[in-house]
Order: sequence, then C-alpha cells, then structure tokens
Amino acid sequence: MILTVGNTKGGTGKTTLAVQLAISLARAGRDVLLVDGDTQGSAQTAIAVRTESGRRPAVACVQFAEGRVLRDQVRLQVPRYQDVLIDAGGRDSSALRAALFLTDVLLVPFLPRSVDVWALADIAALVDEARGVRDGLTALAVLNAADPGDNRDNLEAIEALTDFPQLALLDTPIRRRKAFANATGQGLSVDELVPLDAKASAELATLIVKAFPIAHTVITNGE
Repeated sequence: MILTVGNTKGGTGKTTLAVQLAISLARAGRDVLLVDGDTQGSAQTAIAVRTESGRRPAVACVQFAEGRVLRDQVRLQVPRYQDVLIDAGGRDSSALRAALFLTDVLLVPFLPRSVDVWALADIAALVDEARGVRDGLTALAVLNAADPGDNRDNLEAIEALTDFPQLALLDTPIRRRKAFANATGQGLSVDELVPLDAKASAELATLIVKAFPIAHTVITNGE
C-alpha cells in the first residue's frame, strides 16, 4: 500500500505524522519504506537520528524531491515493501503531484486555523486533477495539532471542511501535544518515548486504524 502525507500548505505537521506512521508500522512488523519528497529533508533527518542511535526496528528512508525521480523510484521500490509512505508537500511541488498519481491514500493534515482551512482549496484542486486521469485515489483529511476539547476553532475548521468534498474527514483529531514533536526529533515513535504520553499514543493508534486498515489488521492481530 502507498500512503502519502501531503498538503500544499506548509507547517501542518505532515512530516511528523509521516515519520510517526512509518515507525509505528515498522514496529508492527511491516516492511516499510519512507520516501522524503521535500527538499528540506526533515523526514530523512529524523530517520537518520533513529539509525545513528541504534534503535530497532530500523526504517528504510530515501529522499526524492524531484517529481520524475520520485515517480520512477517509487514504482521500482513498491514490490520490495509492504508499505510505502511518502512525505510530500508544503507547496505545489512536482514531488506532491507525482505522489498523487501513485498513492492509494492521500492523508491531508490541516490545523484549526482559518489560513489552513482556506489553503485546502489548493490540495482539493490537485485531488480533482489527479482523479481526472486515474482511479482509486482516496483522499482523507485529519485535524492536526487540534486544541484541547471541542472548542470553537476546532469545530469551525471541521465545519469549513465541508466546502471541500474531495476530502473525507477522519474523526481522529491529533491534539497539540509535545510528545509528537519530541519523539520525532529523536527518531522515535510516541510509543517509544519515555515517559509515555498515553493520550498521544492512543491518538496515533486510532489514526492508523482509520487511515491504514491493512496495518490495523497486522497490529491488532499482534503479528
């Protein structure tokens, strides 16, 4: 399965989610490849930190920020891995466009802020464009770095998403928790962080259930 975490809006936490998903799937016994499609290379850096610390399981990670290279290399790598995760976006890049023509699932993180919701129009348009020439693209949106509780900002952001029917909202908000940033900076899953943030761990597990049902089957069966 190929899953892309992407958005044309920067600063939505896509790299953090991509790294967390990749490590969690690897810890569940999946053969995972994380593709860093961003010129900043933050996902690759996080995985390099993990590798240098000797953490197991190791996670394979490559960086392809140019769309044509990403497309060709992902096609070559797909048969070798059970899951390929692509961290793409932050702008309307060739890597993001290439990913949209390859991926089974697009996961779009957005923040509960007006500028982030307005920016969803751009990624929704790219989804329309991709669906015009290919079949089978599932596009999901997840409220990321959400404020505690069902406050006004959260609710207004969720309501505004109805303007973009291209994106199906996951009822799995990721709250604004330091554990996600702290773990990613150390090349860890939130499940590996000490002390454990049980709420962050539960939120990540729920996201996997909703966005990655194949992995959910593996995790819940304990394989």
